[in-house]
Amino acid sequence: MDSKNALGEFLRARRERVRPEDVGLSGGGLRRVPGLRREEVALLAGISSDYYLRLEQGRDRNPSVQVLEALARVLRLDASATAHLLSLAQPERPAVSRRRARRPEAVPASVRELLDTWSGHPAYVQNRFTDCLAANALCTALSPNYTPGVNLLRAVFLDPAEHELRRDWDELTAEGVATLRGHIGPDVDDPRLVELVGELSVRSDRFRYLWSRHEVRPMLGRTSLLSHPLVGDFELRSNKFEIPGTDALSLVVFHAEPGSRSAELLGLLGSLTASGAPPWREDSRTASGAPPWQEDSHATSGTPPRQEDSRATSGAPPEQEDSRAATGTPPRQEDSHATSGAPPEQEDSRAATGETPPEETLRAARSEPSHRDHRQDERRDERRNASAQSPRLGDARAPAGGEAPPRGTPPERDETARRDEDR
Repeated sequence: MDSKNALGEFLRARRERVRPEDVGLSGGGLRRVPGLRREEVALLAGISSDYYLRLEQGRDRNPSVQVLEALARVLRLDASATAHLLSLAQPERPAVSRRRARRPEAVPASVRELLDTWSGHPAYVQNRFTDCLAANALCTALSPNYTPGVNLLRAVFLDPAEHELRRDWDELTAEGVATLRGHIGPDVDDPRLVELVGELSVRSDRFRYLWSRHEVRPMLGRTSLLSHPLVGDFELRSNKFEIPGTDALSLVVFHAEPGSRSAELLGLLGSLTASGAPPWREDSRTASGAPPWQEDSHATSGTPPRQEDSRATSGAPPEQEDSRAATGTPPRQEDSHATSGAPPEQEDSRAATGETPPEETLRAARSEPSHRDHRQDERRDERRNASAQSPRLGDARAPAGGEAPPRGTPPERDETARRDEDR
């Protein structure tokens, strides 16, 4: 990034993006450069080729407004890009005067109070370099990068968790770079910008490509497609408002369409945030590469691994077993529907709400053996009788109707019978 020739860089980058047929010219055989030639731009803009060459090379940096408007028409610039071109051609101000003209980046107290009152809407404040300066709790629950001190553009390009969160990552990165360039204007030599652009250009091919395009686009509002680790996929709209009396600080507010599924999921995320449940983990993905809400289901379901493994032997259908992990209720407590006297719908509602069953039901469930226990006792006695009649170790005789096991191999025994005998 040549801070001394921002105008020339912009003209060259936008010239390379215009095809000859876009401005009524023929392709004209083999071209060694993409886009229009300098001579073609000068001809269409009504200026000399030498003068346009001086503009691109930075030897003339203060063209007239009429020349700039003609170049904007030839290069097919929209209103935002045209305004950016005009700002680049303004007389350069000394760095000292630019620093003196800057106002402090402190977030006004009234804006902070406004953030806290919007408990149902994620909202944050950023500066023109996309540094997060303030955010409410729901916004931080949406993404941990909405934390004061985090550069949001850097997080989008370099944080894998942020990439996973954004289903519209390609569109977001393109809009973010174009918005940053529009906010900066002619101040391309700002030390903060030079540091940020330098780091991202080295570490991200995607950023380097987007920055070289010199796209300028305001981002006053957009629709974000999110894939949150707790509540799943949903969409949020956002609007950005400039904060008067500050140095280009802006307030960004997210909201969901009323009555939509996204509004329900946003409300669920707000409930989790209000209850103090951590919406994110620092390690967003496990060693196996699976999302944590799939790999570490024990942590979110409240069910120990042994209870999770008991699903295969509990005899309940997969849907019922999965509901146990979601409610955090152990298998034995779920199976107590048959002995508690309450219908399954009532028992499931207790598990979902955390309501404790009546004391007499608990005492009955603890003291009275269930029919399942009687069947287990009968099967245990049968296994013991069968085990007493089985051949001894090393006996070459096979039981009736089967082959003899290999010498030195103990006959197989059911795991349940072995645990019962150990008792």
